[in-house]
Amino acid sequence: MEHEFDAFSGSLSDFDVHGNLLAACGFSSRGLNGLACDRFLMVYDLRMMRAITPLQVHVDPLFLRFIPTYTSRLAIISQSGQCQFCEPTGLANLADVFHVNTVGQLLMSFEVSSSKQALSFGDSGGCVHLWSSTPDVTYNGYSRETDFALPCLVDSLPQLDWGHDLLPLSLIPTPLTTESLVSDWPTTLATPSPRHAPAVDPEILRTMKTVGFIGYAPNPRTRPRNQVPYKIKEVELEYDGYNQVPESPIGRDEEPHLYMVPKKYRKVTIKYSKLGLEDFDFKHYNRTLFAGLEPHIPNAYCNSMIQVLYFLEPIRCLVQNHLCQKEFCLACELGFLFHMLDLSRGDPCQASNFLRAFRTIPEASALGLILADSDEQTGKARLGRLIQSWNRFILTQLHQETQEQEGPQAYRGASSSASGASTESAIGHLFGCEVENSSLCRCGKETVRSSLTLLFTLHYPEQSSTDKTPKEYDFVDILKKSICLEQSTQAWCDNCEKYQPTVQTRNIRCLPDVLVINCEVNSVKEMEFWKVQAEYAHAKALKKEAAEPPKPKPEPLPTEWCLENELSNTEGLTFDTKAEDLQHVWIPLSLKMSISKTQGLEVTSWPEGEELSAAEEAEGASVYDLVVSVSHVLDARTGGNLVAHIKVGETYHQRKEGVTHQQWYLFNDFLIEPIDKQTESAQFDVNWKVPAILYYAKRNYHSKYDLRIKNPIEASVLLTEASLARKQRKSHATFIPLMVSEMPQAGDLVGLDAEFVTLNQEEAELRSDGTKSTIKPSQMSVARITCVRGQGSNERVPFIDDYISTQEQVVDYLTQYSGIKPGDLDAKISSKHLTTLKSTYLKLRFLIDTGVRFVGHGLQKDFRVINLLVPKDQVIDTVYLFHMPRKRMISLRFLAWYFLDLNIQGETHDSIEDARTALQLYRKYLELSRGGNDDIRKVLKGLYEKGRKQDWKVPEADPTDGQGSPKKFSSVSFGDGAVNNV
Repeated sequence: MEHEFDAFSGSLSDFDVHGNLLAACGFSSRGLNGLACDRFLMVYDLRMMRAITPLQVHVDPLFLRFIPTYTSRLAIISQSGQCQFCEPTGLANLADVFHVNTVGQLLMSFEVSSSKQALSFGDSGGCVHLWSSTPDVTYNGYSRETDFALPCLVDSLPQLDWGHDLLPLSLIPTPLTTESLVSDWPTTLATPSPRHAPAVDPEILRTMKTVGFIGYAPNPRTRPRNQVPYKIKEVELEYDGYNQVPESPIGRDEEPHLYMVPKKYRKVTIKYSKLGLEDFDFKHYNRTLFAGLEPHIPNAYCNSMIQVLYFLEPIRCLVQNHLCQKEFCLACELGFLFHMLDLSRGDPCQASNFLRAFRTIPEASALGLILADSDEQTGKARLGRLIQSWNRFILTQLHQETQEQEGPQAYRGASSSASGASTESAIGHLFGCEVENSSLCRCGKETVRSSLTLLFTLHYPEQSSTDKTPKEYDFVDILKKSICLEQSTQAWCDNCEKYQPTVQTRNIRCLPDVLVINCEVNSVKEMEFWKVQAEYAHAKALKKEAAEPPKPKPEPLPTEWCLENELSNTEGLTFDTKAEDLQHVWIPLSLKMSISKTQGLEVTSWPEGEELSAAEEAEGASVYDLVVSVSHVLDARTGGNLVAHIKVGETYHQRKEGVTHQQWYLFNDFLIEPIDKQTESAQFDVNWKVPAILYYAKRNYHSKYDLRIKNPIEASVLLTEASLARKQRKSHATFIPLMVSEMPQAGDLVGLDAEFVTLNQEEAELRSDGTKSTIKPSQMSVARITCVRGQGSNERVPFIDDYISTQEQVVDYLTQYSGIKPGDLDAKISSKHLTTLKSTYLKLRFLIDTGVRFVGHGLQKDFRVINLLVPKDQVIDTVYLFHMPRKRMISLRFLAWYFLDLNIQGETHDSIEDARTALQLYRKYLELSRGGNDDIRKVLKGLYEKGRKQDWKVPEADPTDGQGSPKKFSSVSFGDGAVNNV
């Protein structure tokens, strides 16, 4: 036996094979009613040995045969004489049904002639009915293999093993002849003359949607079907300049700018299937061990900046050590998200809880940072400007939130000085730069104010209308003028008591550890400026390279990023940058900055890899290296997207891969790729890649920061807390909080279940072939989380049963599946134990960090919506314990009925009941597994057989027939610390 197909639950009636397809019809068992003809034909692809889409027909199939004349058509015959023709991979049509007049008899046999021109039917009355499409039918009168007079010579030749590389081909005898062979064609006829395929219609390329490596587009009907007019001469001319043809066919489109965007920079989207995300191959986009971020959540445009903040070690440690009482604190949520990014081994994470908190902050809304769904999808949002505003907002917000925790009065008093404020927050230490703003009125009065700034914006020189050729500027000069800004403006003068033209100048007193620059390339004028300056810089590099003598070839160095144990330390590797790599590069990869008392701020370019002399260090000079560049990718088809180039430090590689080296990576949502050429991070071809944000970091700036992480979540989060609901009475409590003596230990079992509500319905489209394609999945929010003790004297008693308060509009409470009713999540009218999501999240995080093992049914989805990453060895999912490969997943209700004789989830779901049932099922599994794998396999086979017979439905409870479950969980009520009816 080569392979086995599980076709029909009853028996097989008939099957036929043609080419790669096997089609079968048969009977299905219908419970107590015996067998019935199954109107679905099973079709299998023998190349992959798996079923393709079953074919539904309009007759009861008893016989079937392939009739491969024009196409591989199937003839399907019922016993009553109905006959239907259809394609095995298409849809059956009622118009293709015919009837064989058997005068009341039943058909007992059916065959197709070997010439495929006639069909014959045999009925129970002894008659044969002959059908054909024409009166003149051709039959093969001798339909059997030809008998040769002599045994074929080929059979007596030695057997050749084609898989053997060294087998001499001289074993094949050739006839000895002096004449030329028939196969020896003259050279003129033997010259290959291929016809190149014509270019694909631009309309097809414009409307094409790609799924994997296959593109789908509607037929523009500009050519006759299956006919291609070849214009050989024109095609040959086109392919003469083959090197000029872009690698992507989109380059031949009417919009030639589209092909400029390299594939890795384009917007990535998740293709949803029936299984959701389970069969989407994220590894195709990310072969590193760093975690990407999913883009389908509202306001996920900031994914690139979240990655930037994560890969700045002091910020990562700061927010992971931070924990406060505020319900919506971005620093807390970033800490939770960074913890998930730390745990992940290449699987993408979601920033859903962080973005949920982000949407509630009034300043974010006032600054226009919260996008409408329509703007995000249609690409109306100006992402470059938006991410720069977001950058300014997040640094200010984190500065305030971490400051409030360290010193409650730090940011409150208006009179507090900037220098005092900067000492309060690690954000201020890292990015803060004390600046002196001076206003000089024409009357001579000068006003000086000090403040703290966290980032600088580039200001570009005005182009005079008379001078048509743009001037050449160094980036360091533009940067210096932008930091020490001087501008004239109208301002109020107390001395003159009116608005006067004043000259405002800005000077800095100290250098930040990380210099943050918003590039402000928001118009065509600024884009043109970058383009021209990059051309000047490239021309200068070419001249310099031509003037220098050629260097001797260095030893080959590893250009690919290092895997485990391949290279212990690549620190100090330098790459000779060629001038051709500096195309579109204007910004330097390293800067030297210093503040002198006489000359003020000095900024110069610095050769990468070189260190400062001791004298320069003594003068207070610092070298800054480019560590981050965020770009706005312009793409007319997708509306554009944001990507980040990040220089990932040694500590991150040490944690993930066990090697210590630095490496540039491209982060494009869940696509992460190492970059071989470090200049790529500074290359900005403004036709499609516009600079938005730059981060320069002081060399070895980490050394002055405490980079230890002390988990701020303590066991006290599990103890008793007050409910937000005003109407909740103690007698209605559905759980008993853990006592101090019951604190969970590593390896303890906890039964878990969660219920959800829908915030946004899913968006899907119906394709022309009738299949549904999910564009955007429904957005779910957790509404109830229940945890049940898995051991001890109070086993199966809940210790968490929290309803989660939500401020967002709920479009569907899913009451039938969740048990949540309108009003349950409203603090004014709810009678449930209502808490914030953050409060319950902290409890679950504490349990995960402690090392407990969660038992539940379908936990993967639960943890995804709660936005938690749980190590696989801490998850016991009953949906996979009782599952056979390539078979359907089984519901908790059916498993409880089959194994535990329990009838659960009758009218609605209850998370306490579900969590307990999952715990019981796990105990049952442990009991079954004592007999070994063979016993479990037999039990699972019996489970699937019973499921098919029952059509996977649990019979209604009836005490007389014993089919339903006599047991049911009693309701649970806790009052005054006592447990009733458990």
